[in-house]
Amino acid sequence: MTQNLVMQADELSQYLREVFPESNDYGFNIKAMSDGHITVGMEVQDHHLRPGGSVSGPTMFALADIAAYLIVLAHIGKVALAVTTNLNINFLTKPQPGNLVAEASLMKLGKRLAVCAIEIRSSVDNALVAHATATYSIPPRP
Repeated sequence: MTQNLVMQADELSQYLREVFPESNDYGFNIKAMSDGHITVGMEVQDHHLRPGGSVSGPTMFALADIAAYLIVLAHIGKVALAVTTNLNINFLTKPQPGNLVAEASLMKLGKRLAVCAIEIRSSVDNALVAHATATYSIPPRP
């Protein structure tokens, strides 16, 4: 699916810090963007680990959600009230402690809904650790 980007990585990162300042606590960073695709890295810290030393499920869920939010905004612009209506995640492998990388792709971008697929990999061994699908509701434009 080809969609044109309306925001670039630096503008998108700045906007995320403005509308979702808590995201700074997660260490998200946009690594690459192209039409219909985004790669978002996450600097995993000690508080992201669960007992036993693996990266926690809520941490991976947050990465999937932010990757979906960013790919949607990259294609529709500054629409802060675009919200998650559904996010389904499958945890596939226990991730080793280390940074994560999410690759999100737009499956559908309509006037009111956007659907994304997200793969999360460990930067330690490139293992696919989770797969998610997300649906975002896009508010009506004035």
